[in-house]
Amino acid sequence: MKKILTTMMAGMVALNLAAMAQTKPVPGTGGDKYVSYEERNGNESIVYFTRNLSAEGLIKAYEQVCGNIEGETAVKLHTGEQNGPNIIPHDWVESLIKKDLPDARIVETNTYYTGDRYTTEQHRQTLKVNGWTFCPVDIMDEEDTLCLPVKGGKWFTKMAMGSHIADYNSMVVLTHFKGHSQGGFGGSNKNIGIGCADGRVGKAWIHTTPHQDNQWDIAKEEFMERMTESTKAVVDHFGEHITYVNVMRNMSVSCDCEGGNAEPVVTPNVGILSSTDILALDQACVDLIYAMTEAENRALVERIESRHGHRQLSYMEELGMGNRRYVLIDLDNGGKRITPDEAVKGLKPFGKD
Repeated sequence: MKKILTTMMAGMVALNLAAMAQTKPVPGTGGDKYVSYEERNGNESIVYFTRNLSAEGLIKAYEQVCGNIEGETAVKLHTGEQNGPNIIPHDWVESLIKKDLPDARIVETNTYYTGDRYTTEQHRQTLKVNGWTFCPVDIMDEEDTLCLPVKGGKWFTKMAMGSHIADYNSMVVLTHFKGHSQGGFGGSNKNIGIGCADGRVGKAWIHTTPHQDNQWDIAKEEFMERMTESTKAVVDHFGEHITYVNVMRNMSVSCDCEGGNAEPVVTPNVGILSSTDILALDQACVDLIYAMTEAENRALVERIESRHGHRQLSYMEELGMGNRRYVLIDLDNGGKRITPDEAVKGLKPFGKD
């Protein structure tokens, strides 16, 4: 009898494991392939562009897309590891906040890795070192976490965020566009998908398969999808009261998380782009990279494709987060519609602009 029960239990375990295997989500494909504009379908969103890499350019780009920013406002940006050389200059952000967002707060969360921002105490010291002292900075997971729903996700039904995210009516996503060691590139999607998830729970859900030692084992298409589902929770939470600005400057293949250890910048500076459509904006930045000459874009293209970073864009489209087609508006030339090729024409080598 005992042998029969043992056999039955083993069979039940096997059936349960088989059922679990059948229900486990399957990542998409194609993250290593660039999709040209002609291959895309759907509507076009508006993306604004200026070559003016300065506080004035940042303000001009933001003011095109700020119509629904109201009430308590969070400015989500990557404040960087100590003395990181590539983050958005703090004096640019100070000028923007003083002019257009005088009551806003910069918001961040603690990191999943040990470093200069792992604890709130370490994080606040790093903020001082990097010059983020001109307005309040809210470490959103300083006290607790809360879960926002993920609508239509296949990996998550909810995502753990820094609990203070509930204190805000609007969010300005201010992003240093660059490469990324896991994501291939870091645009607005990475800035809030990773950057709003709390440092201990949400980031672990995105990066790590439980009960094994590799903290960064989730990669390629699965990582892009998990990160994007986290972003969707934030985008849905704020609704129309969220907007996006990407700064294409000092674009190392490394994230700002790597601080002074980031790979040297070899890609030319481009400009500042803004949109109320997160997908159109990140797609436009990627398109500008691909419109460069092979000598100019080699490093970033290799980083994006080797990490399968294009899955960020295709999955945002699948989740209904925006359009991959857009109208690129040149703010330096009277609002003329231009192509990515025209936007990156005549770029100067990095360090000579």
